[in-house]
Amino acid sequence: MAMDPREIESLIKEGVPHAQVTIEDLRGDGDHYAAYVVSPAFKGKTRVQQHQMVYAALQGRMGNELHALALQTSAPAD
Repeated sequence: MAMDPREIESLIKEGVPHAQVTIEDLRGDGDHYAAYVVSPAFKGKTRVQQHQMVYAALQGRMGNELHALALQTSAPAD
């Protein structure tokens, strides 16, 4: 069962403080998404740590309801 992009956005926003989230359906199939996440909570964190925060926010759905997610994360520019 595919996930609704609004649900993905909501989970990330709930789990990553002050996140600005953009979700893109890459193939139009509801299974392959890209997420662009900008949050001040990422400041000082490595890219791996940033991605771990997003995966934690998805509460175990990655690899289950959510088949594929390309992530781009960053802290806001000063």
